[in-house]
Amino acid sequence: MGAKFLGTSLRRWLEYLIAILLGNAIYYFSLQPHLPPIWRHPGAKIDLGLFLDFLVCVGVYGLIRLGIYVQRERPNDDGSTDAQGRTG
Repeated sequence: MGAKFLGTSLRRWLEYLIAILLGNAIYYFSLQPHLPPIWRHPGAKIDLGLFLDFLVCVGVYGLIRLGIYVQRERPNDDGSTDAQGRTG
């Protein structure tokens, strides 16, 4: 079993970090310039832009977890999977 920090594996913390960094990059560089002012997040305040930024990060995290799930559920060459759904 791997090392844990605050009850969560370091791998999961890395997934969180990647989701936050990619989600913020998508929001600030791709979405924000094209949004109406009410959906733009200027910085240190709670507004609809912060909510949208959060949703983008959650979506990226969901895609990361989906990719891990799909990769683990892929069948072996003979069409079977092991107990954890891993190929091998």
